[in-house]
Amino acid sequence: MQTHITRIITSALLLTASSAVLAETHCTDAPSDEWISQADMEERIREMGYRIKEFKVTDGNCYEIYGWDEQERRVEIYFNPVDASIVKQEVED
Repeated sequence: MQTHITRIITSALLLTASSAVLAETHCTDAPSDEWISQADMEERIREMGYRIKEFKVTDGNCYEIYGWDEQERRVEIYFNPVDASIVKQEVED
């Protein structure tokens, strides 16, 4: 009985972990010709006070940056490429 419960718990944990990995941040369904250009977006991000280390387009149709904010904290931010809004942000203290 103990082994059966252990297997069930292990399976549940594995499913939860794999779901988290697959949960990609999604920003827009708009076609790319409606997006702000990458160059313009990088400029807007700098004007918001961020320094960009890496800028990329994600599979979830986001502009994503790794860099630093005005307080020199490391940040990872996902932006909607249509309106430049922040969809998700992680800040390291």
